[in-house]
Amino acid sequence: MAEKPILHRDNPDAEPLIGNIKVTRTDWLNVAMDVLVTDGVEQVKVLTLAERMGVSRSSFYWYFKSRQELLDALLTSWDQTNTAGLITQAETPAETITAAVLNVFRCTTNPELFNTALDFAIRDWSRRSGPVRNLLDASDARRVQALADMFRRFDYPDLEARTRARVLYYMQLGYDMAGLNEPYEQRVSMTGSYLEVFTGKPANPDELAEFAVYAKQYWRA
Repeated sequence: MAEKPILHRDNPDAEPLIGNIKVTRTDWLNVAMDVLVTDGVEQVKVLTLAERMGVSRSSFYWYFKSRQELLDALLTSWDQTNTAGLITQAETPAETITAAVLNVFRCTTNPELFNTALDFAIRDWSRRSGPVRNLLDASDARRVQALADMFRRFDYPDLEARTRARVLYYMQLGYDMAGLNEPYEQRVSMTGSYLEVFTGKPANPDELAEFAVYAKQYWRA
C-alpha cells in the first residue's frame, strides 16, 4: 500500500512555512494525487482535500483558479512522471538490447521513474472523459514509439521493432494491472526469460545481476 503524502508542515526537512500559510500548492497536488489513485477522480473535490489537510477551502484558491485547473495539473504531473520517465529510460544508452530493455524495466521497479498506481488511475479516469482518453492515447503512442526507436537502434527491422515495442509495452501494462502477489525471487528469476522473449537475444548474466540488485532496493513484499 502506498504511503500517504507528507504535508510540508509535517516534514522536518522542509523549510518552515511563513505567516498564515498552512499548506502549499504541492500539498494540494500531492493529496489530490493520493485521492485520485485511491478513490477516483470523482472524489478529487476541493472540500474533500481541504478536510484531509485540516484547512479551509479558501486556501485552495491561492494556488488554483478552479477544480479543473487542479485536474489539469494532475494530468501534467502524470505526463511528466510516467510518460517522460518511460521515454527517458527507453532512450538511455545501452550496449545491448537486453540492457536497454532492463533500463525500461526499471520504470516498473522504481516508483520515482514511473508511478504504476497513478497510470491505472488515469486509465480509469479516461473511461469517463473523452479529453483524458485523447491524452492517454497520445501518451501510449509516444511511449510505444520510444520503445520502437529503442529496438531500431539495435538494427531490428521497422515492422519487427514496432511489433516488439507493442508486445513489451502492453504485456507490461497487463502484468502490472494483474497485481500479482509475486515474491521478489520468483520475479527476478524470470527476468532473463522475459528478456529473451521480448528481444530474441539471451541476457548477459552481469546485466541480470546488476538489475537484481537495483530492483531489490525498491521491492515491497
